[in-house]
Amino acid sequence: MTDEVSTAPARTRNRWGEGERLRGEILAAASTLLSGLGGEDGLTIRGVARAAGIAPASIYQHFADRAALVRGLREHEFARLRTLMCDADARPPEHDVVARVREQLHAYCTFAVGNPGHYRLMLAHRDPAAPRGPLMDVIAMLTEAFERCADAGHALRLPADRAAVIVFVGAHGRVALLHSNPSERSAQGVPDFVDELVGLVFA
Repeated sequence: MTDEVSTAPARTRNRWGEGERLRGEILAAASTLLSGLGGEDGLTIRGVARAAGIAPASIYQHFADRAALVRGLREHEFARLRTLMCDADARPPEHDVVARVREQLHAYCTFAVGNPGHYRLMLAHRDPAAPRGPLMDVIAMLTEAFERCADAGHALRLPADRAAVIVFVGAHGRVALLHSNPSERSAQGVPDFVDELVGLVFA
């Protein structure tokens, strides 16, 4: 009896920069697929490969398994959220530091409300080997925003880092209520809630 060994054809090495570009395309495809699924349970290597128009083997060049792909997608979504918050921070005049805080939080809530599957993925997973995850980076952005307010003469009722955590938790809770209540179909009240919440931390 002859043993047959199945070997995949050798993959051509990517030109400079193409590997990272393909990784980005894989994550973008996974993000788009997640939007349709509404959650990560249906996210598979084969499904992402189909969405990206590549062979599953190409994904394994960048992600060892599905768990690694999910971790990469989580980091990708947090990077997308940080970009949206930074863009929002730049919209008001630089001196209007309170408006900049509000705009950052509006951007956070808009992302969370509009991307429920992504949002659940982002908050459901934590790498125990990483003491500081991407969520802490978001809170650090808000802490810095409240520090700017205090430096500009807008007194806070509590330290900037605690103000950031309290406002973040409140905004997250408001979004969670929206997601969990099928009868509440409008997100119009979320920005007003955020503005009231921000106002409470100022003296």
